[in-house]
Parts: sequence; structure tokens; C-alpha cells
Amino acid sequence: MAAPTGPTVRRMQLGWELKRLRDEAGFTLAEAVDGLTFSTTKLFRVENGLSALPKAADLKALLDRYGVEAEDDVDFLMQIHRDSLNRGWWSVYRSVLPSGVGMHIGLENGARTSRTWQPHVVFGLLQTERYTREMFLAAKPVEETTTEFVERHIQIRGERKRALTRRDSPLELWVIQDEASLRRVVGSPEIMREQYEEIQTLTRLDNVTVQILPMATATYRTGANFNLWEFGSPLPTVVQSDAIDGSDISDKETTIWSFSRRFEALRAGALAPGETPAFLQRLAREI
Repeated sequence: MAAPTGPTVRRMQLGWELKRLRDEAGFTLAEAVDGLTFSTTKLFRVENGLSALPKAADLKALLDRYGVEAEDDVDFLMQIHRDSLNRGWWSVYRSVLPSGVGMHIGLENGARTSRTWQPHVVFGLLQTERYTREMFLAAKPVEETTTEFVERHIQIRGERKRALTRRDSPLELWVIQDEASLRRVVGSPEIMREQYEEIQTLTRLDNVTVQILPMATATYRTGANFNLWEFGSPLPTVVQSDAIDGSDISDKETTIWSFSRRFEALRAGALAPGETPAFLQRLAREI
């Protein structure tokens, strides 16, 4: 399997390795940074993939403190550190990215698989450009965004979507869409019919699966959309969930277990993947 890619994922990998080494050495956060040039808060953020460790000298000081002497191990971690300092393609959009969205994009871009539940709108990586534009334009006067903000976010959505068709290790995506999210008209019936066709086209890719959960089916549902991202060993699975006051990202085992159970319950209640094209064709006729 290929190594995790992208600066966000490499930053998370470095943090995971540093926390493992600190635990093995028996140091608390305070003991680990004692006499060094950064704080416990900084090390905590580094270990949790929330912040980079800018200086290679700081990493070397930590490795010395943890007793890491093998040249291969040091070189391996130094390479991860260098990769973590690179800028992802999304960095050029940082002026219009709300807080936390950059990390969301970075994790999504570096993930091997994504399991997703979306009850409100068509999932972002499945959206057509016209659907995305109409969605942002409808919110523009309410959220007081600029035309630049709208156009830049349409570009971002298009860039994110390339993860499905990239040559090397395309993202394996499994989406469960609530039927209600597909019936809500964004823009016009014409745009919705185009959107249904796009989903059918994407499901022909070997790495994309879409299931629909009918409104008439009495089964488990949750109102919050979420993504479960997997990166491969040794990195943990990460869950991202939306809430009214923002987005939460966690790799806690109990949280991952909880959201995995939710996804399996939603998948069990949804129509089989093979029924998706016929269902979308019926929606196109009805709309």
C-alpha cells in the first residue's frame, strides 16, 4: 500500500508517531518540552495533527529526548516532517476558507476511503458545477458573502472532486444520500436532472458507490451529516461531523466506533447500490 500523502495527513502521521514515542519513553507533555523552545500547548497541537512543527531542530531535540537514535528511524521521521511542511493545492484559497475547512480538505484529499452520510444536500464530491453555484448563490445574500467567495468555492469544490478520478490511488467513496436531499430543488428542475445524471455517471466508477435511503423507509436516521476517513495503518480512522456551530474532527476510538455503527445502520436501511440509477431516473421524471 502507498504511504499516506498530502501535508495534512503527513502532519497527522508525524503527530501520531511523536505521541507514540513520548508514551513509550514515559514522558508527560510538560516533561517532553522541559528546556526546549516550545510549549506543552504547541506539542499537544503537533501530536494531534493540528499544527506543524516548523523547525527540524525542534524535531531532532524531541527525538533525542525520546531516545530515538537509529539513523533509519530518524531519517524516516525527518522526511515525514519535510512533507508535512509542504503546501496543499488548497492553500491558494486560504483567504476564503473558513476556519477548519483547510484541515477538512487536507484530510479528505489524503484519505484512502471515505464513508459518508448526507441528509441535507447532494454530497459535495458528487455535485455538478451548476448545482454548487446555485447553492452558494442562494446563500449569498443571507450569509453576506462576496461574488469572489462564491466563485472561489466553486473552484474548490471542483478541485476536491478530482480525488475521485486521479490516476494514483483515487479516493474510494461510499455515500448514502437521504432521498429528501435529492428532492430538494437547488436552482431549477433542469439543474436537478443534470445532477441526477452526474451521480449516475460517477457510480460507474469502480471506486464510487452511492446508496439512497428512501423517505418512506422506516429505519434509523441521524440529522447530522458525517464523513469517516481511513488512511491505512498506522494512522487512525478520522470522523468529521457537522453541527450548527461548526465542524468536529475526531480520531477517538469510541467516537469512530459510534459513527461506524451509524453508517452501517444507514447502509442497511438504504436501497442496494444497484437500485440507485433506476431511482434517480424516476426522480428525474417526477421533478
